[in-house]
Amino acid sequence: MKNLDKLTPRVSKKILLLIAGIVWGFAGFRVLTIGLNDVKINNGYSILSLIIATVILFMFFKFIFNKMLKKHTKRIINSSLEKHCAFSFFDFKSYIIMGFMISLGVGVRSIGVFNPVYVGDFYIGLGFALFISGLLFLINSLNFQRTIEKYKI
Repeated sequence: MKNLDKLTPRVSKKILLLIAGIVWGFAGFRVLTIGLNDVKINNGYSILSLIIATVILFMFFKFIFNKMLKKHTKRIINSSLEKHCAFSFFDFKSYIIMGFMISLGVGVRSIGVFNPVYVGDFYIGLGFALFISGLLFLINSLNFQRTIEKYKI
């Protein structure tokens, strides 16, 4: 077990927040572009799509991603460890939730039960909310001292 521990990539809290921002931002950007492509290919209604995507963006950011952002930032800042595994920007439960969300998204797109325009609208809102969360993780990393002051217990 000690040999395996030596191979674990370890990073500082600041870098862990940076990694979280890059991962969340990239994932959000990918989901957003998939949604935009769905709406474009299927001749979506721009005003209706914008309204639906905005509602989804608000709901996911306010009720899910912003809470996760604060929870994980607080957990990282208040950890007694100086160096963390580079993959520990999520806790185990969050990785399970992420896997479920990805599986559900792939399943819904594969089955084709829903109109691709509406799936695209949903993906636009979801992707943009995730992208904003990634940007906020990056800001927390770049303003690390202020983040410590804000989240330190």
